[in-house]
Amino acid sequence: MRTKGIPAVSVTPAPGAEATIADATSAILRAIGEDPTRDGLVETPGRVARALLELTSGYASDPYEILGTVFEEPAGAPSGDLVVVEGIPFHALCEHHLLPFPGVATVGYVPSGRIVGLSKIPRLVDAFARRLQVQERLTAQVADALNDALAPAGVGVLVSAEHLCLAARGARQPGVVMTTEAMRGSLRTDVALREALARAHDRGVARREGLHG
Repeated sequence: MRTKGIPAVSVTPAPGAEATIADATSAILRAIGEDPTRDGLVETPGRVARALLELTSGYASDPYEILGTVFEEPAGAPSGDLVVVEGIPFHALCEHHLLPFPGVATVGYVPSGRIVGLSKIPRLVDAFARRLQVQERLTAQVADALNDALAPAGVGVLVSAEHLCLAARGARQPGVVMTTEAMRGSLRTDVALREALARAHDRGVARREGLHG
């Protein structure tokens, strides 16, 4: 069963989307007192249009198609063990201000007969991140899609991100990080599993910070 809020089919941009967005960007530039025909801004509307279409390209992805190929859990695998993919980077656009919130996700699940290929989990995160989002929904969508596709014993998703709408406007508090979690099944009730997932998330965040420090 598909989770509420997840499109049943992929959604493609409207015809002429790039030109429409470019025209709107030119209007915005004029509205703030700029001249979209001056040197330095002539190509900006087109660049903005292409960037926005890329940053929202997740609408064209069907999460259930990404998770469509699953495998039987290997014989002899210990029951109840946690499978974790940590340090998954993403960039999403806040649907309230169309400003980015880059972050790191950690996804874990306890198999119950089925597993999914390693590359599918980062692709799943990316498919949901490249839409207009709020972090809470992004976190839940990843958890619910994996839960629906694999019917595991448990699923846990942790996401940490810095929001430019907080860092650069309004309260203007750079460096503030928001962390959200979505736990399903045994990840909701088993403290040891939750702690293991949290440690993995801390490692993933630290590693990403080290790469960019």
